[in-house]
Amino acid sequence: MLSLALAGCQRRDVKAGASSRPLADAAQAGSVFAETDREGDGTPDFLRLNAEDAGSFRQWFTFLAEAQYYRRDLPPEIEDCAALIRYAYRETLSRHDDAWAAHVKLPLIPPLPAIYAYHWPFTPLRAALFRTRAGPFQPADLRGGAFAEFADAKTIERFNTHRIARRLSAAQPGDLLFFRQSDVAEPFHSMIWLGPSHFDAAGGEYVVYHTGPFAGTKGEIRRLSAEQLLRHPDARWRPVEGNSNFLGIYRWNIL
Repeated sequence: MLSLALAGCQRRDVKAGASSRPLADAAQAGSVFAETDREGDGTPDFLRLNAEDAGSFRQWFTFLAEAQYYRRDLPPEIEDCAALIRYAYRETLSRHDDAWAAHVKLPLIPPLPAIYAYHWPFTPLRAALFRTRAGPFQPADLRGGAFAEFADAKTIERFNTHRIARRLSAAQPGDLLFFRQSDVAEPFHSMIWLGPSHFDAAGGEYVVYHTGPFAGTKGEIRRLSAEQLLRHPDARWRPVEGNSNFLGIYRWNIL
């Protein structure tokens, strides 16, 4: 199904120009990066993206998240909502060349703009992209376990994103919707706001998420339109201001 959905894409390599050498190459050359945190949110400034790269991030992140919805063979690591987010985030920040496409089993590379700031895992934090504890970034965090490759939904919400609003109209592609259901073992749940679909020309706006295991199954990835979500039969899952289980719209700190 994915090969058909990607029929409009074309194969291409992503190469950074000399004037915008990615952090991956610069790090290998021994460059020194500012160990600052202008927002005081724990995210180092060397991870933050400029406006151009932020726009590219949104396109890649939503594309990769939605692409998993069409796959018959999900990567084994995608087993809950946070895993889908981690996967799409990490692969969005990777170098998108033919070797990468083969690794993630994409038949074609979409003609989306490149991200030039850096390429995972070649960062001062290496592969550890996710902040795991409170407090502003300190140089010691490069070695002190403040970042990890793994983060659950609660950790992503608390230390890697910031709340924008509790109105769905404020969401931009690539933002996250967080819910907290106190009557379940894993109370935090997250969805990815896609905005317009990359694959469906019918129009409308969508969210995508992994259900996590349920009813004796491994769960599945679901994609709902905004209208479907707002009319969800269980009111606890409706992203509206009057729903106390809806925590709000969150945006990545690197954006």
